[in-house]
Amino acid sequence: MEVTAYWSGGYRCRVPIRQFELNADEPETVAGGTDTGPTPTELLLASLATCFTMALAHIARKRRVDLPGDLSVTAAGEYAGPGFGALRVEVRCSHPPGDLAQLLEWAAGICYVSNTLRNAPKVEYVIREA
Repeated sequence: MEVTAYWSGGYRCRVPIRQFELNADEPETVAGGTDTGPTPTELLLASLATCFTMALAHIARKRRVDLPGDLSVTAAGEYAGPGFGALRVEVRCSHPPGDLAQLLEWAAGICYVSNTLRNAPKVEYVIREA
C-alpha cells in the first residue's frame, strides 16, 4: 500500500486515495499555512481513532456483541518536541464497561495503526527520479 502527497504550494498538500482526495495544510497561525485542511498530525490521530473504531466494531461483530450507536473513539497526542511523546485512545460508549474492556483489549491486538505505532517500524527515506 502506498499513498502520495502532492505539494500545492505553501504548506498545502493534495492526497489522492483511490476515488477520494484529502487535503492537508497548516493553520493560518503558521507562516504560509492557509487552513484548507487538517494538519498531518491531525491526520495521524484521525487514522488512529478511525482504525481503532473499526477494529472495535469488527471484534464486537465477531463476538456477536451489539454495540450501541453512541460509540466514539478519540485519539489524543501530547507533543514532545517535533513529535508526539504520548498517545491516548479514549473510547466512549454506553455498553457495559466490564464487557467493553475485553473488547478493547482484543481490538488493540488487531488495529493496524495501533500496532504500527506500538512496534515502531523502520522508516527509510529515498529519492526517486521524477
